[in-house]
Amino acid sequence: MPLDRHPYESLVKAVLAWTTQDTLTGCDYQQIVLQLTGHARAVASDVRRQADRLPKGTGPRALAELVLQEADRCLTTPLCGTARCAQDRARAVRALYERLDRLEAALASEGTSGVAPTGG
Repeated sequence: MPLDRHPYESLVKAVLAWTTQDTLTGCDYQQIVLQLTGHARAVASDVRRQADRLPKGTGPRALAELVLQEADRCLTTPLCGTARCAQDRARAVRALYERLDRLEAALASEGTSGVAPTGG
């Protein structure tokens, strides 16, 4: 079942727009960090699944692996109830979605540029 992207993309956009004047309670930041962390892990699974469909050594797969490594570094740092932690998680979600879109485009072009389809 595909993830419902829109609410999380909106949350990412809002979190990344925060300024130093924006202050929430630590509990609010903690809840946002938990939401973004869980969603980032789900998107990372989708990225991994799509990347595994590409041949090893291809550019799109190698880039996906780099994005996954960076996301893993971010997501394994301890959770903090801070704006900075939430923004780090938001950047990870954004990077994962960007890579997922590029992988899907690479897979679509691979499917159309390969062997001609046979009738059936």
